[in-house]
Amino acid sequence: MDAENYRSIISNAIEREIEAYTFYRTVREKVTDENLKNLFNELAGEETGHRKTLEGFLTKEPAKLGFNTQRDYKVADSLETPPLSADLRPLDGLVIAIRKELDAMQMYTQLASLSDDPQQKELFQSLAAMERGHKARLEDLYTNMAFPEVW
Repeated sequence: MDAENYRSIISNAIEREIEAYTFYRTVREKVTDENLKNLFNELAGEETGHRKTLEGFLTKEPAKLGFNTQRDYKVADSLETPPLSADLRPLDGLVIAIRKELDAMQMYTQLASLSDDPQQKELFQSLAAMERGHKARLEDLYTNMAFPEVW
């Protein structure tokens, strides 16, 4: 796999961050609960930060990307996802958000494992950890909404 393939992977990751940002902003406008509005707004802001970080990788020279280009890791195989839609019930929106965070977490974990540069590896591991945190928050919210205790 050559550096252009990695650039393609990073470009796809950027598109996914933009898609997630748009989804969170759209859902934020549709929900009435202020806590959900704040959560989706916060997640949208974090996705913007992820996008900017990834865009920084696109400005690097191909030789300085810090990936091992001797093997085909097939990372791009896991990057295709269906488009998000905000015309959903809140629980369905949470399910999609959880799945998107899981996909992003796995993608960043794979990119970290591909990286030969220690700082870049740490960055991808940090992004994976942030996505893992998003996923945990969303799963907690989903569990509380989908399975309320009846007293």
